[in-house]
Amino acid sequence: MNALFSLVPEAVLATSENSKDAILDRLSRLFAEVYDLDMPTVRAALLEREQLGSTGFGRRFAIPHARIGKLNWPVAAIMRLSSPVDFDSADGQPVDIVFGLLSPEGAGASHLHALAAISRTMRDERMHEALVAAPGPEAIYSLLSNVIDRDAA
Repeated sequence: MNALFSLVPEAVLATSENSKDAILDRLSRLFAEVYDLDMPTVRAALLEREQLGSTGFGRRFAIPHARIGKLNWPVAAIMRLSSPVDFDSADGQPVDIVFGLLSPEGAGASHLHALAAISRTMRDERMHEALVAAPGPEAIYSLLSNVIDRDAA
């Protein structure tokens, strides 16, 4: 989809998980289903990263991320939550958008560049509000693909 990571329409989900643990579990299953990855491996990697410090970036979004084997390229998934959930964010605000990122084990700079692009997109308050208000996954994907493609150019 762009030069930094792959996000496909099937990896966009509107969901109603109501705890950080349930969110990480559903995100792991989403990555496994869409990108043909091992769910326990994905979940373990996301949990290991989360133990280093919350990936709740503040401003009502989180970017759970990890590096795992079997990937040749960074891949992303996004979940819009029906109700905000506590994610141990730096600013104490609950999250309503969760943007997951998985990169190959050896990805250094490419992983950081992808995280930075996601963070820039999610810090835009108008984009955040548009994602929360979008009628469904198709609209969420459309909003993101337009912005991410433009940023990658």
